Amino acid sequence: MKQTLKNNLLTVEIDSHGAELHSIVNNITGHEYLWQADKAFWGRRSPVLFPIVGSVWNGVFRMDGKEFALGQHGFARDCEFELMPDAPEDEAWFALEATDSTLRLYPRHFRLEIGYRLIGERLEVMWRVISLDELPMCFHIGAHPAFCLPDFSASDSVHGYFMFGPHDLHVQRIAEKGCVGPDEYPLELDSDGLLPIKADTFAHDALILADSRIRRVSLLTKDHRPYLSLFFSSPLVGLWSPKPDCPFVCIEPWWGRCDRVGFDGDFAQREYTNTLQPGQSFDAGYMMIFENV
Repeated sequence: MKQTLKNNLLTVEIDSHGAELHSIVNNITGHEYLWQADKAFWGRRSPVLFPIVGSVWNGVFRMDGKEFALGQHGFARDCEFELMPDAPEDEAWFALEATDSTLRLYPRHFRLEIGYRLIGERLEVMWRVISLDELPMCFHIGAHPAFCLPDFSASDSVHGYFMFGPHDLHVQRIAEKGCVGPDEYPLELDSDGLLPIKADTFAHDALILADSRIRRVSLLTKDHRPYLSLFFSSPLVGLWSPKPDCPFVCIEPWWGRCDRVGFDGDFAQREYTNTLQPGQSFDAGYMMIFENV
């Protein structure tokens, strides 16, 4: 089931399956900002990552003295959410609670609420995680929206630019089995302080900026025009595209991250883990601002 938010600038469509954004269209130009899940490149659009972000080492995490197998980015993106009634006119809200199937993967009772608010050229994404369990609840949550690169041509040497603000930035890289290695690497920006998006930008998989070093990532067109910006307060943000010369990029605010190579500790010891006591809730989210194209 799909829900639509619309004003004079944007039309936004959200699917109850995964509570996932499905479309963000500029009403003035007809331009689609959101990647449309062409499986030749990547068959998703904007999945919500819960209760883990990234991969756990060897596909297994530990909780309550037991091991649980869980695939990359968790299960919420593949679950059917319920539409929450009585949302304000400019908002849409969806909810997911633990089931027998999710408890076999992740042994905690929870309620995950995901909301979208459209105001002018701004789209806000809101998350609330509520612990319904009798034990402490450790979890991660993150975003994975994919944005079309405007006027894309594989023959171009540069497809667009990322702009961050700070210039002295370092990134973590995926090293093995979807997990990060021990080192950090300087992010090599051009003379304008921008990161060009080229065929080899993601040669080592995602670029991960950690420890709250930035609060905004802007995407510029290949001729340096503003295209869109994401604002967030997350401790990490990932940048990713699956293939060389791919027609989209992802900007991913994360409250959590994949394991380090070789990690075999308890979930509570995973880096960037959030913990709720019984009955507590956790609120987070991010905001997108779109430019005319």
